[in-house]
Amino acid sequence: MRAVVFTGTGEFEIQEREVPRPGFKEVLIETAAVGICGTDVHVLDGEFEGTEYPIVPGHETSGTVLALGEGVNDGALDLAVGDRVVVSPNTFCGECEFCFTGRQNLCPFWSGMGVSGADGAVQETFVAPARNVFRLAPGTDLHQAALIEPLACAIHGWDVLPRRLGDHVLIYGAGTMGLMMAQLASRAGAASVTLVDLNEDRLRVAEECGIELRHTSADDAAREKWEVVIDCTGSIRAIEDALGRVKVGGTFHDFGVAPADQTARFSPFRVFRQELNIVGSMAYHNSFGRAVEMFEAGAIDAAPLLSHSFVLDDYAEALAMFREGRGRKIQIRPNDTESRVLLAC
Repeated sequence: MRAVVFTGTGEFEIQEREVPRPGFKEVLIETAAVGICGTDVHVLDGEFEGTEYPIVPGHETSGTVLALGEGVNDGALDLAVGDRVVVSPNTFCGECEFCFTGRQNLCPFWSGMGVSGADGAVQETFVAPARNVFRLAPGTDLHQAALIEPLACAIHGWDVLPRRLGDHVLIYGAGTMGLMMAQLASRAGAASVTLVDLNEDRLRVAEECGIELRHTSADDAAREKWEVVIDCTGSIRAIEDALGRVKVGGTFHDFGVAPADQTARFSPFRVFRQELNIVGSMAYHNSFGRAVEMFEAGAIDAAPLLSHSFVLDDYAEALAMFREGRGRKIQIRPNDTESRVLLAC
């Protein structure tokens, strides 16, 4: 079988590899789709602590069960060959203070397939721990289902927010995560959701997803302040602007991933005097199973989020498109025969 392999900082190649065999309580999966994520770029660029090369990238994935290792169904699991599945990519030590206190996503030994430790899914088949495999309903679209992992992150993002009925929400960034957070806002009790992005093409996608209040600048909105302001860009400029839009007593959510070496300016006195809350959310936490159920219940409109699919041979083109910010969610489909434009951009 073939796989994309990150061989060193900034270097990757397509390799022929043996089809992996599932070990004890492991599952062999044929890959249907893998979303390209900013984390993949950080791993390739040598910016993710704990990564060791060579490693196969890809953690937003879906597929079909090909084989079960020994002991998979000895407990509560009931997996079978042919099941359509998604995979929770994260693992943790289970022994540190954060694991003991139920904060596994903050484990200092937290890891993820395709990031550190285990290989990811940008290959024709891959193995995953059975406990991380979630079965889908038979009719679920496997390509769209690869969005369940980022949806789990969005759900955790809402978990750390107050979710008061009637709050007005402002979101910066109409990428995949911004669109997911915006679509979940009404389910979290928001009275209104305003989405800001400099890219007007992305705002048109937001319209397809049912987001009515869309602007290239928050200055153009009818409101001046919001109870909840969420940054999904990781841009320092956007973060600093967003902090100034939080209503007295409100909450700012730093959801986007900013470069680790950059800092944002804000007024500590204003945080004190206006009782502002500043929160963050790391990956997902006890939300993957809910993401599966909510996805299958239609909690988000997934189709407008996918713009391009690429085969393994075109991985370099897909990665370049992602770096340039073109398209929407870009997927690798290792067992497809040709790359496709899924939606006009």
